[in-house]
Amino acid sequence: MEVRHGRLAPVGFEQLKGRPDLAPTAARPAASVYSTVQQQDYLASVWLSKKEKLEHSQQKCIVIFALVCCFAVLVALIFSAVDVLGEDEDGINEENCSKNCQIVLVENIPEDISISHEGTMPLTMGLHGLLDLAQKSVEIVSPLWALNSTDHESRFARANQGQLLLQRLMGLKARNVHLKVANGIPKNISTPELTRLTNYGAEVHYLNMTALTNGKLHSSFWVVDRKHMYIGSAGMDWRSLSTRKELGVIIYNCSCLVLDLHRIFSLYWQLQFRDFVPAIWSKRLNALYNKERTLGLQLNGTNTTAYVLSSPDAFCPKDRTRDIEAILRVIQEAKRFIYISITDYLPLVFSNSHSKYWSRIDGMLREALILKHIKIHLLISCREQTHPLTFNFAWSLKSLCMEMSNCSMEVRFFSPRLQEDGSLQGINHHRYMVTDNSVYIGNFDWVGNEFLYNAGAGLVISKAVGLTGKSSTVVEQMKAVFDRDWYSAYTKTLQPNKIPTCSTITVFPSSLLKGQTGHVEHGNGPNTSV
Repeated sequence: MEVRHGRLAPVGFEQLKGRPDLAPTAARPAASVYSTVQQQDYLASVWLSKKEKLEHSQQKCIVIFALVCCFAVLVALIFSAVDVLGEDEDGINEENCSKNCQIVLVENIPEDISISHEGTMPLTMGLHGLLDLAQKSVEIVSPLWALNSTDHESRFARANQGQLLLQRLMGLKARNVHLKVANGIPKNISTPELTRLTNYGAEVHYLNMTALTNGKLHSSFWVVDRKHMYIGSAGMDWRSLSTRKELGVIIYNCSCLVLDLHRIFSLYWQLQFRDFVPAIWSKRLNALYNKERTLGLQLNGTNTTAYVLSSPDAFCPKDRTRDIEAILRVIQEAKRFIYISITDYLPLVFSNSHSKYWSRIDGMLREALILKHIKIHLLISCREQTHPLTFNFAWSLKSLCMEMSNCSMEVRFFSPRLQEDGSLQGINHHRYMVTDNSVYIGNFDWVGNEFLYNAGAGLVISKAVGLTGKSSTVVEQMKAVFDRDWYSAYTKTLQPNKIPTCSTITVFPSSLLKGQTGHVEHGNGPNTSV
């Protein structure tokens, strides 16, 4: 306050402004409360604004994360899936494909083996006939390419058959027929035949089987115009056309079945340059038929069922039956007999220097013998590469029936002719089984490792349900071929304490000769060839 003329002058509002210490005591709390409320409102509005921004940012992150996930899935589909768009199948589908088919057994019988071709067609004639029919495409899978036989023609009269077939394949380009080859031989290994075919317009894809399955490509089949097919034991090797005993089938005008085999070819075709097996397969590679859903068709006018199969597990998309599954099913459905003609029979899985018993097929055969009293004939090739333990396992099977009634098990070895230089020619290279109602034709020796690691394809043909009689079906034809070989002069019966001379290695543990087939350790595994 100011003293004016001896009196106290009142202090104005403007004078009090900016002097909180002089403000009225009643006014001070009200101003403070008002200021605090304003501050809290401001802070609340700021918090709400930040919350909205945070929620908006989180929504953006979720959307971006979802887009990234979708992009990752798309990339996985593109880089992991095989044949994402699918290959053109020439308009052939399950509705318009052909099921009225013709089939013929084809085999190569070496010239100096006195076995007739009755009921079968020479293999070379069948393959050349397929090339005559080709109009658009020929697709081949083979474990070997060794058709150039120039160095051997002086020793073997029919060695030139490989060269003749190679010339026919090179001539496909001039006819506007596209030749495609899926091959398991490493690209860095020189293959003169494939090099020449490439120069004549063939398209060759190489599969890195070591990286894919740690195995080999043993598949052997042809697909012609997606209407005709060949599948069997013979590869593109001059020996398969001259000095080896081979067997397979050619099926004509059967696009329903051939289309499914073509899907196996497409799978191989898409695996070029890959060092891993894709986790996702295209639907175009799924099996059309399998052991549960067989294809009903007519073969040579007879009602029949059939399906194709593949191995190993890693090469089987959805619904595809594996070779081992098909073999077990055929054995299981046999009623009276099981006849097997095979190059090697060795129920072992070899790993480094060790081996262990592989019971899948061997166990089923024992069950068929003991529980179902089915007659079994096992015809094994006798050759230089025959593993010594083969005789032990064969004897173990045979010994089951020694003191049992209603048990019939016979084992014979098909022994080829011995050449002057000590080598064996005329190897029985068959890989098939025939029962009273079915035929299985495959690409494998019956050795555990083959089914686990190697790539193969096969075919099962069965009589239609309810079909009876002795009509000339492919089952009866195959049985006739087996009987012809079984009773030929080239077989040797397995006898106690007498081992056929097939291998230069003749070391047999005495315990195994008595039929004990437990865990076995033996070298680096069997020396098998394709």
